[in-house]
Amino acid sequence: MSRLPATVPGERVYAIGDVHGCFDLLEPLVARIRADDAARMPCRTTIVLIGDIVDRGPRSADVVRLLMPLAPRTDRLVVLKGNHEDMMVHALRGDLVVLQTWIRLGGDATLRSWGVPTDALDLPPRDLLKTARSKIGGKTLAWLDALPLSYRSGDFFFVHAGIRPGVSLAKQDPDDLIWIRDEFLANDETHPAVIVHGHTIAADGPELRHNRIGLDTGAYRTGKLSAVGLEGEDRWTLTT
Repeated sequence: MSRLPATVPGERVYAIGDVHGCFDLLEPLVARIRADDAARMPCRTTIVLIGDIVDRGPRSADVVRLLMPLAPRTDRLVVLKGNHEDMMVHALRGDLVVLQTWIRLGGDATLRSWGVPTDALDLPPRDLLKTARSKIGGKTLAWLDALPLSYRSGDFFFVHAGIRPGVSLAKQDPDDLIWIRDEFLANDETHPAVIVHGHTIAADGPELRHNRIGLDTGAYRTGKLSAVGLEGEDRWTLTT
C-alpha cells in the first residue's frame, strides 16, 4: 500500500491562505492556530503565509507591520511572495504600466492603508509614486521583494499560485509560481509533491485534493480566512 503524503518527521505546519489586507481576520486566525498548536503534542511548528498579504482589504499596512519584524527573527514564520507583492514592488520602483494595473487590482486600498490620501490617486503617476514611496519606505519594499517563492516540508511544497505541470520543482519559472492558474488547476496528475497554494478563490472552503491544497477563500470579500494544519500524514483546516 502506498504511503500518504507527509511532512518532515517532527514538524507541524500551518499554512494560511491569501490575507489580502484583512488584518482583522488574520489576528483571530493566528490565535486559533496558537490554541490548536498548544492543544497538540509538542512539535517543531512552522507557520507559512502563502502570499498576497497585501491589496484589496483595508489594512495591508498593519499586516506588513505585524509580519515584517517577526519573520527575520525566526525560521518558524515563513512569508511567501505572491503576485500582489510582486506587482507592488515593481509599481513603486517605477514601472508605470504595472502601477496602473496594481492600483486597479487592489493597490489603491494598500496605498490608503499607508496613509496615502484618496485624492492622491488622481495625481500624475510620477507624483503619486513620490507620495507613495514617502509613506511606505524603501525598507518595506526591500522586505517584500526579498520574500521567498516557496517552502517545502517533506511531501508538501508551499507556493503562492501553483506549479507548471510536468516541470520539476527545481526548474519552475518564478512567474509561474506566483501567477499560474488554469494549467495548474486543471491538471489532476500527481505532482512531485502535494502543492499547497492560494491565488485562486475557493469560496466554499479550502480545497483538499490528492495533488494540491487550495487555501484562498476570498477573505476580502467572504470574510473567511483559512488555514490548513499538516503533521505527518494528518491534515485539518481552520477558518475564521
